[in-house]
Amino acid sequence: MASYLIEPVDRLPFGGPDKARRYATERYRGAAGLNWYGSDPTLRFLMRRHLGAGALEWAAPHLERAGALMSGPILEHAEETDRNPPRLERYDRWGHDVSRIVMPPSFEAARRELVAGSFTRPEFAREAEAAGADPVTMGVAWNYLLYQADIGMGCALGTGGDMVVLMAEAFAPQDVKERVREIFADGMFSGEAAQMFTERTGGSDLAALESTATPAGDAWRLNGLKWFASNANGSAFVVLAKAEGGPDGSRGVAPFLVLRERRDGGHNGIRVRRLKDKLGTRSVASAEIEFTDAEAFLLAPESTGIGDGKGLGRMMELTNGARLGIATMGLSCARRALVESLCYARSREAFGAALIDQPLMRRKLAELIVEVEAAQALVFDGFHNRLRLGPALIKLRAARLGVTAASDAIEVHGGNGYIEQWPVARILRDAQVNPIWEGGDNILCLDVRRAVEKDQHLPFFDRLAEAVRHAPPGDDSTALLVSDRIDRLREAVDRWRGLDPVTAEARLFPLAQFMADVYAAALLLEQAGWERRELGADRKALVARLYARAHLADHGPLRGIDHVAEDLERFKDLADGAFVDDRP
Repeated sequence: MASYLIEPVDRLPFGGPDKARRYATERYRGAAGLNWYGSDPTLRFLMRRHLGAGALEWAAPHLERAGALMSGPILEHAEETDRNPPRLERYDRWGHDVSRIVMPPSFEAARRELVAGSFTRPEFAREAEAAGADPVTMGVAWNYLLYQADIGMGCALGTGGDMVVLMAEAFAPQDVKERVREIFADGMFSGEAAQMFTERTGGSDLAALESTATPAGDAWRLNGLKWFASNANGSAFVVLAKAEGGPDGSRGVAPFLVLRERRDGGHNGIRVRRLKDKLGTRSVASAEIEFTDAEAFLLAPESTGIGDGKGLGRMMELTNGARLGIATMGLSCARRALVESLCYARSREAFGAALIDQPLMRRKLAELIVEVEAAQALVFDGFHNRLRLGPALIKLRAARLGVTAASDAIEVHGGNGYIEQWPVARILRDAQVNPIWEGGDNILCLDVRRAVEKDQHLPFFDRLAEAVRHAPPGDDSTALLVSDRIDRLREAVDRWRGLDPVTAEARLFPLAQFMADVYAAALLLEQAGWERRELGADRKALVARLYARAHLADHGPLRGIDHVAEDLERFKDLADGAFVDDRP
């Protein structure tokens, strides 16, 4: 039953019930209210594959609860916080600088519910291990579901927690370690941490940093301005700075721990200059932070200290993990965009048929399905096979897909998609930050260069070969295509190494894209082989074939126009295997 008034424009002579049903609000429910685990066959597939049937039996109820939580209360809180973002109270009633960030009630409600039910809680991880359910897989699934509701909340709760806790345990004084343990009593995913690297000189050029640390007993005094600090309302920060008197370059940079409160309980020298008025991710408070003689602690070995690079090296190892987190955010944005597109296309009618029955729309939706499942394969493999090349390639592909998929979803919705009352506008606003966080495309390409120059790409090629060996029988053409492209990729790497330095750097982007294309195709083949052996099905083989054809095949002079239209002929298999809406 409609919950709105019937107005004169609903009774025009050329109107009528048949036309009115095309824009009946109650028909357009979108992804809200679905169970995002139960409605996602691809996630259930991945859980079955990575956990095994026995552990999945234990995990399924937890995943179902998480799927309902994210698509219900957390999504509602996210939309409210987007409309009413954090605010800054700079001064108290006597004009003292308190730099207090006031988070909206919707944020605090979401934070309480997420921390209480997080799969990253230590006690939950212990229960999962006892049940034989890999905690890493459970954690990835949890984040994948959360980020479909709000990647900003994921950043607010999770960014830097592992970095603060692990590096404090390794390097901080004993009393500071104990304080950090108290702050993170609810686990690393509790919203207490932040990473503060970026300055007005930029975020990636560490040699240009200006923040300065001066020794003060077993602590340091830190001064400087951080230009873009997310989760600025946290309690514990990892801050990059240079030691006074040290080298003015990247070798002089070291990570420091700064707590909101000083050892003596007083307010530390942390000033919030202003909150950033951002395009999206409004649920995470991003600010300009000034440190004025802030008490800080060096997160590096005391015996060698500044200049040895060990503390910074450890931090960069953890940053690779953060890149996989951002890749998951991009994947989740793409997944949500896909689901909203499928829901809308099934409900909206034009030219006498539902949008989803129109050939051009089916082509677009099939492409989205295949791309999202390729990114899923990359992300889950990245967390389970810690390849040196993996995080850069996976983030390069998944973060960008979040943007393009959200843009496609807006187009599927037409003019409605451009309106904030519909869900896809916020997805695009939020997704746009993922290619920036933890390094843009060019920075990721430079990381690929470092890995190749150190021969750290060799395990990557081993992983590709292993994946193709598990391809399903009976689909030799796809396996042969991917195997041939692996050989071509080896040749491309060798050829790239012989280029002059300027040209080599310029060619890093197509090289990295080639790597990501082959990586995803090989993983989809591996999934297809598992599906054939364990489930007796061939849907993933179809996905692998379509992906390889789109990204690796030579389309010839006719640009593939004469190719078999499997994306249309088997569209139902693709769509039903990607999304299930069992609501009455």
